Amino acid sequence: MGDLTRRCIWLDQMRRRSKLRWASESRTFAVASNKNQHFVPRCYLRPFTHEGANAAINLFNVDRLRFIEHAPVKNQCSGDYFYGADLRLEKALQELEAEYADALRRILHAGYELSEDDRLLLLRFWLLQHLRTESASARSVEMAASLRETLEIPAHQFNLGIKEAVQIAMQAFVSSIHSMDDLKLCLVRNRSKTPFVTSDDPAVLTNRWYFSGRRIHHGSFGLPSSGALTILPLSPDVLCLGYDGDVYSIQHERGWVEVRSDRDVASLNEHQYLNCRANIFVRERTHGALVAGAYRQVAQLRPQERYRLTYAVEDRQTADTTRYRIVSKDQASDNGTALVHSQIVHAQPSMWPSQVRFRHAGAIYTNGSAVGYVRLSATMRQTARAFVKERP
Repeated sequence: MGDLTRRCIWLDQMRRRSKLRWASESRTFAVASNKNQHFVPRCYLRPFTHEGANAAINLFNVDRLRFIEHAPVKNQCSGDYFYGADLRLEKALQELEAEYADALRRILHAGYELSEDDRLLLLRFWLLQHLRTESASARSVEMAASLRETLEIPAHQFNLGIKEAVQIAMQAFVSSIHSMDDLKLCLVRNRSKTPFVTSDDPAVLTNRWYFSGRRIHHGSFGLPSSGALTILPLSPDVLCLGYDGDVYSIQHERGWVEVRSDRDVASLNEHQYLNCRANIFVRERTHGALVAGAYRQVAQLRPQERYRLTYAVEDRQTADTTRYRIVSKDQASDNGTALVHSQIVHAQPSMWPSQVRFRHAGAIYTNGSAVGYVRLSATMRQTARAFVKERP
């Protein structure tokens, strides 16, 4: 695990030494050797490919509602110089992916018991995958375009593209690499007749506690939030589940949870259907009808928008404070000064796996600010208000 952490630190040092701006950059670096770069790596997709050969994969396209058999893996979840033309960045990512591939072989081998090193590796690989997909970058691009339009900034002065957004995401990964280390993690072994599926945006962040409405009635949640759940299918038979141990209790043995209910598997698969950008992947072509039917059942729950911008302008001012009121986008454009708040819209599933239970005597933390409710690890930073512990 030390090697993985050192490589992430090296990524940041490389960025600083080369003065690489993670937005558009005019300088030319060593050209990446692989023009076709994957934002969901082939080492991750391998267990879902036909016979595990990593050559062909079966997929369901949600835009065309069409099942496609034996599509070439090399054409999935990739783009020309997706990470830019910097060979060093490409090489660093390949090394991180190799760490994951080694861990995956261990995990899928009979008799494996979850180790602390692999727990951390899986959480950090989840974070990398969560931040770097085309879907995540597209949200950043769309939000930036909305802001540019509102502020009436010419495109030639500020224009964020997919590749620039991905590189910014790589910087975010380096700066937040330890942000999920506090989560507990278990491996879910699928004993049901329904396989785990994956997608072109497989590393899902969700939050059962948040959606329960027990304490939060507005706003959203993020990486440091109380009640965080991280989902990443590893194969049709194994899924990685990270969770806030102060909010949830999941019974497991040596890091493993066995699931025999098709409903529980379907509840985990639902997150792929709700969060994918375009494609769902499944290993067996005989499961095409199952995937198509499952998607149609929950398609209406897919968010119409993946982000939300809220605008506010100055309402009144006192000696100590300035109050703002929420206005429309047009009203914000007409005002000399405005605050803009961006918020990710998370998909709310129709059901949750029975294994994810609320802890009886749990803990959440808040300082009464817009930060909301966070995990203990997020309270270590200094803030104007002290954090207090509450029950979920």
